[in-house]
Amino acid sequence: MRKPFVAGNWKMNGSSASIKTLVGGILDGMGRVKNAEVVVCPSFVYLSEVAQLLAGSAVEFGSQDVAKEESGAYTGEVAVSMLKDMACKYAIIGHSERRAYYGDTDEIVAEKFIAAQKGGLTPILCVGELLEEREAGQTEAVVERQLQAVVGRAGIRALESAVIAYEPVWAIGTGKTASPEQAQAVHAFIRQWMSKEDSAVAEKVQILYGGSVKAANANELFSQTDIDGGLIGGASLSAEEFISICEAAG
Repeated sequence: MRKPFVAGNWKMNGSSASIKTLVGGILDGMGRVKNAEVVVCPSFVYLSEVAQLLAGSAVEFGSQDVAKEESGAYTGEVAVSMLKDMACKYAIIGHSERRAYYGDTDEIVAEKFIAAQKGGLTPILCVGELLEEREAGQTEAVVERQLQAVVGRAGIRALESAVIAYEPVWAIGTGKTASPEQAQAVHAFIRQWMSKEDSAVAEKVQILYGGSVKAANANELFSQTDIDGGLIGGASLSAEEFISICEAAG
């Protein structure tokens, strides 16, 4: 039985004061969360502060990205070893905003995935299609291409130590959400695609939905057979909203 999993991606938001309040609110509400794994992913500059605030709690934390290089002359980049030095456990890899705005190709995403796992981080691998790709009937082909880029380099067993997040790009920050049936269809496709390579891995891997998840729609989304939780954007910046989503997950 896969354990429910909810990760909050805070993106480029927050201040020292607001994050202290947010983390405090999340910790206060964790008693309502019965079974779900809960992770928050702040900006790099607040990772150390968040680590201190979460110390001794059940809430884990991760980064929003990671460098594919181990160290060296890469101004502005953050290495896996640096994240591990702060007791970081997860890293979001291949988020659509990294792909769209910062040139993270499928190949770069695969390299970051491998670097994260090699250094001891658990990747949260993001896949998903643009609106024009969905309208052209290319959703499955796009998702397969993005997954194959990683599996072709790392092998299917690498996904056993990872989390996958399906995030339709057209539903991120737009207020639009894939219907539970649309989301389930893609999640089922992902699991079926993995099962062709290794059915045990396919059954084990947690697959999250990301795309304007809110407390109001979380129950219906998370009740779908192959949706194991969510990668939450804007709603993760409200402690009450985020905890309600985590509560819906389990």
